[in-house]
Amino acid sequence: MPIREYHQRTRHLPDAYAAGPESLDWDAQPNPFRRYDGARLVPLPLGATDLMARPDARRWEQLWQPSVGQSSEAVVIPDLAQLGLLLELSLALSAWKQFGNAKWSLRVNPSSGNLHPTECYLLVRSMAGLEDGVYHYRPDQHALELRCPLGLEEESPEPLLYLGLSSVHWREAWKYGERAYRYCQLDVGHALAAVSFAASTLGWHPHQIRPVALADSTLASLLGLDRPQDLQQADGSMAEAEHPDCLLNLLANRHPDSASAEEAEQIIAWLGQQKEWMGRANVLDPRHMYQWLVIDEVAAAARIPATSPASATTRLAAADWPAPAIASGSEARQPAARLIRQRRSAQAFDAAGGMALADFYTLLDHCLPRSDYSPWHTLPLSHGIQLMLFVHKVEGLPSGLYCLQRDTGRSLTDMQASLRAEFQWQPVESAPEHLPFYRLLAAGTRRTAMRLSCQQAIAGESAFSLAMLADCDGMEAEPWRYRHLYWQAGAIGQVLYLEAEAAGLRGTGIGCYYDDMVHNLLGLQNDQQQVLYHFTVGVPVIDHRITSWSAYGKASVEPSPPTGV
Repeated sequence: MPIREYHQRTRHLPDAYAAGPESLDWDAQPNPFRRYDGARLVPLPLGATDLMARPDARRWEQLWQPSVGQSSEAVVIPDLAQLGLLLELSLALSAWKQFGNAKWSLRVNPSSGNLHPTECYLLVRSMAGLEDGVYHYRPDQHALELRCPLGLEEESPEPLLYLGLSSVHWREAWKYGERAYRYCQLDVGHALAAVSFAASTLGWHPHQIRPVALADSTLASLLGLDRPQDLQQADGSMAEAEHPDCLLNLLANRHPDSASAEEAEQIIAWLGQQKEWMGRANVLDPRHMYQWLVIDEVAAAARIPATSPASATTRLAAADWPAPAIASGSEARQPAARLIRQRRSAQAFDAAGGMALADFYTLLDHCLPRSDYSPWHTLPLSHGIQLMLFVHKVEGLPSGLYCLQRDTGRSLTDMQASLRAEFQWQPVESAPEHLPFYRLLAAGTRRTAMRLSCQQAIAGESAFSLAMLADCDGMEAEPWRYRHLYWQAGAIGQVLYLEAEAAGLRGTGIGCYYDDMVHNLLGLQNDQQQVLYHFTVGVPVIDHRITSWSAYGKASVEPSPPTGV
């Protein structure tokens, strides 16, 4: 199925949502935790609480200082404790919640519907405290499962550390049907950004972490995902398969383009020596009530082929943006680890609450794709998305529709020509000089934002909401660009989540919106531009009936909720 056909097919319309299940058994949701029965479990140390208590812990505002983004210090060689912290601050559980008899976990990385289709794998060599091998990360246990031990003859080979992500599409499709493929890609972007921010918090340098361009088939082999025998159960049934997504080199050298073909070939040769894989994947859902074949078709259409994997990584050239604004929000002086761990998705907003103008501009500034700062250095594609903002209640700004031109590769004239002719494109005088921020229309936006986001109140009762408008030109030649644009949208969403926390507010990603209605409002005349994601930020309304528990212990470490503006 062509990519554009899939995207068009999975639109939401007010009277015709994308195809999904007609009913849901909420007591029989898919297992949110994959495991490999029979694989040896290696516990990881928990260190986030101690890190947050240290006086030298990096504060959120420090992550945006030039000395962090452009450090010339040596590359960090992590040990088991550092690796445990990296995962604890990116992909681990952050809390357990309970309401009545219902109990569910939350994670540091957000997910559509809290369903978490993203799985994490590590390929390790010469790390202190950890046997060489391929591992699967178990967030429920904060532990690694050894999938493939590597017995190498060299006594002291050069250290290698790779982190791979994959998706169990069924976890999202169980609830969202055909549109689930979109959400799985957004979750990959959120996870990539979460890893990036965790690394920055620990003092890892941007040039240390680089995406590796690999064919999907090669990545599947590296992570052990092309082994159907590991999915087969004793009764003959099959566990749900995983689709390979991306690979990060966590020990790349200081040259931006080095973590590609040469190091990929090195790790392929290294892993190719091995024969023994351990563990059998568990079944996540014993009853698949529906079959969404379209998801398999679009995944096949968007795969990265073996013919030219290097072309699947389009690095962002050195950005012309000045150094980012230092975070100034009410919580920006908190340890970055604390903000990362306390991130939550707001379920409701106080419409009387707003956002300070300085915090708003800092948030927008941090959405600009600077190649030397988190999270942009982890993405194969960091440009191609503009932000269309519905400003409801931001101090000093009239309510209305605005645009942040975060991708200046497309000229302002081209943007003006592609959108509604009635838009004013008035530069906002109060914005920082380098910020390409324009007012398109001055008008009340709350009801419009709610209506466009599937009638959801969270889009209109916040301080602002936005739509991410993507340039989809070139997808015919490189269909995997569709995935990369969604990863970028998810990464932007992760920036928004954490900037909201730094401002004493809270954010929520919105995957449900009426595609055509948004396009009509913007005046789009063709399918070269598509809205991929909505997001909203405001003062949260906390449901105090819900009990919070710590992620891995008995003592509660749930942080205080934001106070708002």
